[in-house]
Amino acid sequence: FVDFHYASELVSEIKAYGDFCVGGACYPEGHVEAPNQREDMRHLKEKVDAGCDFLTTQMFFDNSVLYSFLYRILAKDIQVPVIAGVMPVTNGRQIQRICQLSGTSLPSRFRSIVDRFGDNPAAMKQAGIAYATEQIIDLIANGVRGIHVYTMNKPDVAASIRANLSAIVGQ
Repeated sequence: FVDFHYASELVSEIKAYGDFCVGGACYPEGHVEAPNQREDMRHLKEKVDAGCDFLTTQMFFDNSVLYSFLYRILAKDIQVPVIAGVMPVTNGRQIQRICQLSGTSLPSRFRSIVDRFGDNPAAMKQAGIAYATEQIIDLIANGVRGIHVYTMNKPDVAASIRANLSAIVGQ
């Protein structure tokens, strides 16, 4: 058993065993354990240089955070595909804890939604699906080609978002 301190070490190890496609995580707002974004970006570059073929972002609720991140990684010559991670928030109580653990910020527009509908499960679910749908529409309109929806094992949420986007994604 090998202890890996950084994901780049694991990626190198996997690539040494064969021609595997390896995806890695990235954090548009910086990894919660990184002392700063510059250090986080250095580790991301090491991970990609070790052979990471694509990246999937941690959830984010403000698309401008992702767009800024995409420009910053290009400036560091990180040119692998990036899949945007969108999480529909359907439970107002859980989101504060999730954001605290992940280091993800809540924009004021979204915080207002949680404040207004967080105590009403049906309304929060509907508002969360609508917010995620709007996020995805904006991402697609701005050329983001890969989107991962963190549905947290809620297929009805995924189905609702897909239905909302049916004409946009041609399904």
